[in-house]
Amino acid sequence: MCPHCRAFITTDDKVCPYCETTVGPKAIERRDPGQALGGLIPQAHFTTVLILLINAGLYAATAVYAMRQGRGNFMDLDGPTLFFFGAKLRSAILAGEWWRLITAGFLHGGILHIAMNSWVLYDLGAQVEEAYGTARFLVLYFVTSIAGFYASMWWSVSISVGASAALFGLIGAMIALGTKSDTSYGRALRGHYVRWAVYGLALGFLVSQVDNAAHLGGLAAGFALGYVIGTPRLVGPAEQMWKVAAGLCVLITFLSFGMAVLYMLRYGSQY
Repeated sequence: MCPHCRAFITTDDKVCPYCETTVGPKAIERRDPGQALGGLIPQAHFTTVLILLINAGLYAATAVYAMRQGRGNFMDLDGPTLFFFGAKLRSAILAGEWWRLITAGFLHGGILHIAMNSWVLYDLGAQVEEAYGTARFLVLYFVTSIAGFYASMWWSVSISVGASAALFGLIGAMIALGTKSDTSYGRALRGHYVRWAVYGLALGFLVSQVDNAAHLGGLAAGFALGYVIGTPRLVGPAEQMWKVAAGLCVLITFLSFGMAVLYMLRYGSQY
């Protein structure tokens, strides 16, 4: 039935032959092909998948480098290799290597480390990007990762890497989204992600060598930022502003990795 004049038309008609109104796609054509198992597994958006690929590529590079240097293996990486590729270390950052606050979030210390973070990011990233939009998602990921490693820098002098600072930031943003919505859905959303945060923090305190300061810093920053940025609108100057902010985050990330490459070229002989 035509949605405009209510005349009966065929399922093949793209334009109503009676009133010449364009007919929308059929319901089966509007399905999200990325939903699996009845929606239990959401489709990871392009940005989430891109971050996953960057993390995997950097892990492969660090593992190959470590093995060629005769230290570490593909399952677990050594500290000097991680530092060489851009891990967070307080003394180095205070000495001017600020870019480590960014590059550390894309490195991982072992195969189990990156596997767990990738699993969470695939699921969580899709949900946050769906709720906040790609531009805000990028800003959230970038800012909360920096905030997490900044907190870690002041809390610990040890080397630290991993995407979990940003992951806790995304959890914090979803808690903020549920907190702002005074509805049953908002309360359910808030409760769901509060449990995620509690389980993640509890696991961090039970397992050794987990950077809990980065987790707490990312969580706090994610909640604060998620509470103020709001969800996307179809039009308006704010949407352009967030696109510009997301572009700056990507640009600074590229600049940080450029600094890391320059560091590697300068000091490679020492490793």
